[in-house]
Amino acid sequence: MRPAVALELLAAPGEVSGVRRALRSYGIDVQLCASELVTNVIRHVGEGVPVTVRVWREEGGRVRLGVTDPDPRALPVLVAAAGAEAESGRGLALLDALAVRWGVEQGAGRKTVWCELFAEAGAPKTPERPGRRRRSAGALGQSSARS
Repeated sequence: MRPAVALELLAAPGEVSGVRRALRSYGIDVQLCASELVTNVIRHVGEGVPVTVRVWREEGGRVRLGVTDPDPRALPVLVAAAGAEAESGRGLALLDALAVRWGVEQGAGRKTVWCELFAEAGAPKTPERPGRRRRSAGALGQSSARS
């Protein structure tokens, strides 16, 4: 399925609110995850780099979000726990809590950090998880197994 939304932008703090506005119809969870992923590009790859944000509906009532940047080496790392005084380290924990699953796809000269979320009316915003089989391995380029 082709992306329903494809946003091309240069990574900058001022662009994050525009991404949230453009994704308003997908719901707050998609907006939050997109904000965190674009912010991670700004923080870990740099301001001014080209970023592509893609969102589309998957079968089964899920929405898939992908944020692509030009640095395949700067991989996301899920930090075990950010302290109360920490100024960062919560973004991927938020994404991990909201997403059904997430991961990284690396390509020649790029990477895409993606996640899948429930977004259809009547579907749970966060799926029930009585027990997680394993931790997300986003930094290793593998997806989280929760579906």
